[in-house]
Amino acid sequence: MKNTHDNTYDNTYDKVSALRTLMKEQDLDAYIVPKADEYQGEFVAPYAERLLWLSEFTGSAGIAVILQDKACVLSDGRYTLQLVQQVDTELFETADSAKTGAHGWLAQNLDDGAVIGFDPWLHTPDQIEKLEKALPHAVLKPVAVNLVDLIWEDQPEKPCGKIEVFPAAVAGLSVEEKKKAIIDAIQKNGASSAIMTLPDSIAWLLNVRGSDIDYIPVTLSYAIVFADETLPVQWVVDPGKINDDVKTHLGEGVRYINPSEIGVVLKALDGPVMLDFAHSPEFFKSILQENGTQIINAKDPCIEIKSVKTPQEFEAIKQAHILDGIAVTKLLYWLSQNNKAEISERSIAEKIHQFRSKHEAYKGPSFPTISGFGENGAIVHYRATSENNKEINEDGLLLLDSGGQYYDGSSIAGTTDITRTVAIGPPSQEMRERFTLVLKGHIALAMAHFPEGTTGVQIDTLARQALWNHGLDFAHGTGHGVGCYLAVHEEAANISPKGHIAFKPGMLISNEPGYYKAGEYGIRIENLVFVLISDMNIDTGAQMMRFETVSFAPIDLSLIEAEMLSPAERDWLNRYHADVYEKISGFLDQEERDWLKAQTAPI
Repeated sequence: MKNTHDNTYDNTYDKVSALRTLMKEQDLDAYIVPKADEYQGEFVAPYAERLLWLSEFTGSAGIAVILQDKACVLSDGRYTLQLVQQVDTELFETADSAKTGAHGWLAQNLDDGAVIGFDPWLHTPDQIEKLEKALPHAVLKPVAVNLVDLIWEDQPEKPCGKIEVFPAAVAGLSVEEKKKAIIDAIQKNGASSAIMTLPDSIAWLLNVRGSDIDYIPVTLSYAIVFADETLPVQWVVDPGKINDDVKTHLGEGVRYINPSEIGVVLKALDGPVMLDFAHSPEFFKSILQENGTQIINAKDPCIEIKSVKTPQEFEAIKQAHILDGIAVTKLLYWLSQNNKAEISERSIAEKIHQFRSKHEAYKGPSFPTISGFGENGAIVHYRATSENNKEINEDGLLLLDSGGQYYDGSSIAGTTDITRTVAIGPPSQEMRERFTLVLKGHIALAMAHFPEGTTGVQIDTLARQALWNHGLDFAHGTGHGVGCYLAVHEEAANISPKGHIAFKPGMLISNEPGYYKAGEYGIRIENLVFVLISDMNIDTGAQMMRFETVSFAPIDLSLIEAEMLSPAERDWLNRYHADVYEKISGFLDQEERDWLKAQTAPI
């Protein structure tokens, strides 16, 4: 987007001042800047990092609200400490978005009749409805051109990454089979078509992968599927991304639409049209409404279907986790040999990337590595930069949360996410006890058996109970869905106080309880688990389910207070460590193998 102003903005104050000037020109009392792009995915390409450019906040979720006399940046509990550290607190207030929300802050700080500007491409209908309900006496005004884009002089161009075919032999289902499942959902909703906006949904549906954004192998695009199975999928995608292999793969089943034609395409749709109000741009809803098209607010049907992995995906994911376990174990061994020897948070993050890169199937990290030592570990989604990078030159706890994307084109395909907390030097008794409480929660979930229909909110307490018994807790969810060489945070079932979707066999979920002592240290233990069928319930006849852990790397024995573990918990840990040694040791050299043998010894 070409800048319409000639000034260069060297600091946050100048940027906010320039934005306020534009707000005055458009008679806006407030303007909202979310961490979002037009596709509502978790990660955004550099051109869409408007919140970061304006406020310097690097978190993966957040929103800024700018008034003429004050401003606020909000994010959730993961970033409470990070917000205060990164934004200019003389210019911005900070708030917890889960408790206050942009709508709550605006309600507290705006007069009746205030005009609030927003970019309709960057907000969903659900978000706009929440603002309208909270601010009944305000005017919400969609702005035709994003105001930040008008002052961002060196804004990067939109990406044009190439697309590759993801073979059905790995996916387990053909495009036609997936399309049929989506058509069934469209017909059940009484719709004539469904608009898909989430990049990972479209990648899953069309059995393709892309390279438009970091961390998730997707292309930024939209797709429309019709209830009439004879009609091709309309794929709204930059034609420069499509090669002959993709065209051959999709054949006559897809019609390619230039993104510049999206408005025309939307106006041509006959209703009813399925649109996911939680994930689609408000712009889509407004165009359909202006055209008089009937809209059915329905969840993207790809979300639930792709959360259940096929047997082929199951095997490919397990292979990816073996590779990841080798890399993480090598990192932990390397770390054990380099305590306080000119290492830092960033050098550790670099090193885990190097170990993963030794296998050709590794395609890059699945999210920004969290390498937090000491008090930085207490920042749940901390990210070390050149400005805050901490040297590891004293005793303390290192929290390392990292993951990779793996794909070899045939038998290996997966997205990994694993966290280990490591003692640098001798840990304190408090650290050992609280680490063990977290471990007890992790094991409780890993061993859980539960009936069909169980949701995350029902078992979240298993991960927290040991902490609760000591008056402790953690301020994040316990588990999230994970894709197959797709998004590391995949919607569907999750383990949290808000987890109301039932688990199904084949889902891949994280198990990651933690504990964070502000200003001192953080603890988290994370493995990924598959949901599997278990026995039948003798009393009720209900189908039971269980978890199978697929992440393999040693858990720091020096942090475990063994007397706090029950015999069943000890047995689980010993069995898990035996599995780690069996699966990983054959890929290590002798010194690494000897070290792993000691690290996985029974307790």
